Amino acid sequence: MTAKPENEPERHGPGHGHGHGHGPGHGHGHGHGISAGADRRLLGGALALIVAYMAGEVAIGLIAGSLALLSDAAHMLTDAFAIALALVAMRIAARPPQGGFTFGMRRAEILSAQLNGLTLILLAAFFVYEGVHRLISPPDVHGQFVFWTALAGIVVNLAATWLLSRANRTSLNVEGAFQHILNDLFAFVCTAIAGLVVWTTGFARADAIASLVVAALMLKAGYGLLRDAGRVLMEAAPAGIDPSELGARLAERPCVEEVHDLHVWEVGSGYPALSAHVLVDVEGDCHAVRRDMQDVLRDSYGITHTTLEVDHVDGPSRHGHCEDSHGPRHVGEADQPHEHAGSAPCDH
Repeated sequence: MTAKPENEPERHGPGHGHGHGHGPGHGHGHGHGISAGADRRLLGGALALIVAYMAGEVAIGLIAGSLALLSDAAHMLTDAFAIALALVAMRIAARPPQGGFTFGMRRAEILSAQLNGLTLILLAAFFVYEGVHRLISPPDVHGQFVFWTALAGIVVNLAATWLLSRANRTSLNVEGAFQHILNDLFAFVCTAIAGLVVWTTGFARADAIASLVVAALMLKAGYGLLRDAGRVLMEAAPAGIDPSELGARLAERPCVEEVHDLHVWEVGSGYPALSAHVLVDVEGDCHAVRRDMQDVLRDSYGITHTTLEVDHVDGPSRHGHCEDSHGPRHVGEADQPHEHAGSAPCDH
């Protein structure tokens, strides 16, 4: 390809590259081949199991006077809510871009995950309060009812956990529902142990201790969901991607003198995007540089939705809007005073 004239910066033409394809690293789909329809069926099956069991657990918890069972039932209610919310969010997120929503409604799933995390934390706070109260004044608890009901709950939650583990957990939306179910499984294990202790020893405080352990697990899972969803909403770099390292690597590509205005973020779970302004030496081929960078971003970082504005270093853009670039400048070897040791030649 012939070099582009120096007085013709490549801005919103061929050099304004967009990688919209579904390459190996693309995050739109399901990394392990599970379709969105299959995800909905798996979540629907888990929801049916949870709702059926929850009704029976509430009745037995009231009869047995067990806070651990009632806390499990309340947690299962949030499980059902989390799964239902995930199903609704999946349908909303699947809507195509239209009007002012140029990315569609993909972040509906992130809002769902954040709401799931918040409900876990609020429930944990309630159970801590009730658990401490029952440690001070333990009520009568029918350990035998608690034990057998918890065992049944373990079976139900194992089935629900297995269903959700087969869904696409790279989606924070699905992961939020999965964390609800997984924590409920741990809760039933603790409750079964507490029921057995109360049944065999008469130590009623074991029920309250079990509810405090469950609350701690809920706090941990809720915090993790809020943290991960918050990163997406605040447009932080995807986990596992260091923007400084990425920018430095792009600046080291042949013919590149500088990379600035580098932004990398997630539109939704597993959907990373990147934009940057790239300055190429006066004899470099802007088209070739852009293609080379897109290959690096796709193959090494799984980023295929890219917007790269590529200009020659002495083009008008260098003296226009980028006089005060946003963020750090990543300077390539081509802009260094020393020799290029072993660098690849530019594609003119």
